[in-house]
Order: sequence, then C-alpha cells, then structure tokens
Amino acid sequence: MPHSYPYGTLQLFARSSDLDRQQQLLLNNGLTSYIGTFDPGELCVCAAIQWLQDNGASYFLNRKLEQEPSAQAKPVKNTFLRMWIYSHHIYQQDLRKKILEVGKRLDVTGFCMTGKPGIICVEGFKEHCEEFWHTIRYPSWKHISCKHTESMETEGNGQDLRLFHSFEELLLEAHGDYGLRNDYHMNLGQFLEFLKKHKSEHVFQILFGIESKS
Repeated sequence: MPHSYPYGTLQLFARSSDLDRQQQLLLNNGLTSYIGTFDPGELCVCAAIQWLQDNGASYFLNRKLEQEPSAQAKPVKNTFLRMWIYSHHIYQQDLRKKILEVGKRLDVTGFCMTGKPGIICVEGFKEHCEEFWHTIRYPSWKHISCKHTESMETEGNGQDLRLFHSFEELLLEAHGDYGLRNDYHMNLGQFLEFLKKHKSEHVFQILFGIESKS
C-alpha cells in the first residue's frame, strides 16, 4: 500500500497453493481490473476483500474442473449381423439388379448366387441387414427364407468381422439347361469351395441339409 493511498494506486496480490500459475494469474487480473474501477481518493481495501470473497470461489472451481479427468465416453456397442438367405431360384434380371443396388446402397457386404437355388449372404450392422431383407423380400417374393443368422457385438465399425469385402453377384457353373427359362441347378461343389475360402463352410449343411465333406 503506497504512502499516498488512497490517492496512490493500490497494489494487491492474491496467492493460494491450491491454484496453479495460470489460475492465480487470472484471479489477480480480475482483482486488478476491479480495483481499477475506483477513482483516486476512494477507499478500496475492504471492497477488494469483499470482491475476493464473492468471486474467488469460481477460480477454485475452474481449477477443480480442470484437474478432474473428463468422463470417458462409453464405447457404443453395435450388433453385427450375417444373414444366410435361401431362395428356390434367382433368375430375373430386374430382381438381380435390385438385390445388388440395395446391397451397395446399405453398405453391406456378401454375395448373391444366381440360378437354382439362389443364395444370398448379407453382413453388416443389424439395422442395415434387416432393411436389406425387408426391401428385397417384399412385396411379392414368396419362395425365399432366411435359413441362418450370425450375430456378434462390436464396439468398432465391424470391419474385422466381415468375411466379404464387397457385395457382388456370384456366378458358378450350372448343371443342365431345361427349356427357355434356363432352369439350371448350380454346382454345389463349387459353392462349397467358395464357402471354404470365406470360412463359411459350416452353413452348407444348414442351407441344403447336406453333410459337407472335409
């Protein structure tokens, strides 16, 4: 306090071991700004103490909030789904086009094996797979059923769970050509080899009721 007080500028400094240097600087800047609002000749010591009592707690609160680790966001769990769909046959060009378009639009992976029988595998987040199933099934596809599903929980994007890298049409060799409809049976031996390459041979028996040979 200068000898010329209250006409001389009063210099006050607050210090606390519970504040770091940055918070202490902010506190004293606020205090100095408040003292600067008084005119020369005005008594301000008691007013400054009152200001500290009224405003000091907020600086300690800010310090506490900075010290507390931010709450860790809980990872969101998603359901990754793989559906194995069996159809009596898949021939029509417009239907094949629709299946591919829906699969790529919904960001799912898998395949559509055309011919007789027709097999579709779709994998991705549950809501995408279910929308795919609903879209291709309705309104008029009668001879189709979901034979098997595989469900897994994941906290990521599910990429490590995918067995396929894209959604594509699978064309295999056929046995026979019966009339104008090309009513041919797909080569199930080739299909089994395809499933083995994608670590899915376990569904062969489920789809066809046939024992797979090792």
